[in-house]
Amino acid sequence: MKMIGLQEIRKRKGYTQLKVAMDLNITRETLSYYENGKRNPDLETLVALSNYFNKSIDYLITGKEFL
Repeated sequence: MKMIGLQEIRKRKGYTQLKVAMDLNITRETLSYYENGKRNPDLETLVALSNYFNKSIDYLITGKEFL
């Protein structure tokens, strides 16, 4: 599943894939796979991404806030 919101928020903040990957201790390639739907993050990584960007998991996946 492509994580539309993850890529959107990363770009909006002006962060490179490398910066986010280094901050979260994952590889840049792994982050790219998450953003492009080639791989899905485990629950622990999904929570870490949510905390890092201060966005809901729903937003990271869909690009829309859960109402």
